[in-house]
Amino acid sequence: MIWSRTLLAAVVLAVAGLPATAQDLTLGARVPDGADITTISEAVTGDETAEFRFNAEVGQTVRVTLTSDNPSTYFNLYAPGRGPGDEALAVGEFTSPPNDWSRTLTQTGEYTVTVYLYRAAARQGETSNFTLNISVDNAANEVLAGDFADSLGGGPDVFAVSVSPGGSLNLRASPTSSSAVLAGLPNGQGLRNLGCRMVDGGRWCNVLTLTDPEIEGWVSGDYVVEADASSMPLPMSAPAGAPEDTRVDVAAGSPGAELLGLLAPGDSRRYVLQAYSGQTLNIRVVPEGPPITYRVINPDSTVLQDRLSSIRDYAAELTQSGDHIVEIMNRTDADVTYSVVFAVE
Repeated sequence: MIWSRTLLAAVVLAVAGLPATAQDLTLGARVPDGADITTISEAVTGDETAEFRFNAEVGQTVRVTLTSDNPSTYFNLYAPGRGPGDEALAVGEFTSPPNDWSRTLTQTGEYTVTVYLYRAAARQGETSNFTLNISVDNAANEVLAGDFADSLGGGPDVFAVSVSPGGSLNLRASPTSSSAVLAGLPNGQGLRNLGCRMVDGGRWCNVLTLTDPEIEGWVSGDYVVEADASSMPLPMSAPAGAPEDTRVDVAAGSPGAELLGLLAPGDSRRYVLQAYSGQTLNIRVVPEGPPITYRVINPDSTVLQDRLSSIRDYAAELTQSGDHIVEIMNRTDADVTYSVVFAVE
């Protein structure tokens, strides 16, 4: 079942035309600071999805938060012209903190929010009683003006990659997270700025690596900063065995190896294990608290799988031989203790 509600950003609207089994709701309430905020309390069971829509304009700031009595409940937010089955603008599972997202919009149109139970909970027929809050400020502020430090106009000649130590940034073939990865760029890598633009609510920058040979591609503007070309390091890929990495010895067919870790907010830890093409790598990350994320990096520094959640175990057949890196990241606002299990088949 899909419930459909419509929320307008600047007015209070009573919803009409709902299924006979659902009550009409009044969505939206004026608050003293001049913003519109809507609080929706509903429930989903099993594989049901609750769907809500609202209109908003370029320059308005939107915040979406979700609370529930079932920790396996998340939301997806879709930009105008997109919906379930398309790439989401925000995924509550991966926001920091989870299920709390805010951004100044770069597109005008109808946005869609879906609320659902994670697959395992849905299969077990669990129920989630949730409260969804959507706030949209009234002012469509001026955006995309001024120098790069404020927006997209102008911009520096050179960027530097700004990711966690030992991490890497994907250089992609086109300005979308679903396009092919051309290379993994280490923290501090110098990049020539060929121009940035907004795509589906995110800033993407066309860059040229300051290396020999040069590689042109696209990177997320969230992970580059203005830099001085004279101070740029030139290596293209992060070393597989950096001093802060943890080497894991896992024999094929063995029960695997379990390690414990502690991550502060915003920190990450990388584990290095040798495996070969055709083998299956199994990973299980179990945090004490909210979900955390991790990714798998190939021996050639390309990303095999990005933005994995600890909610699900990972298993995939490898296509390269050598040192694979598993980077675990804490995007929450609190310290997280976790265990991680690696196995190779």
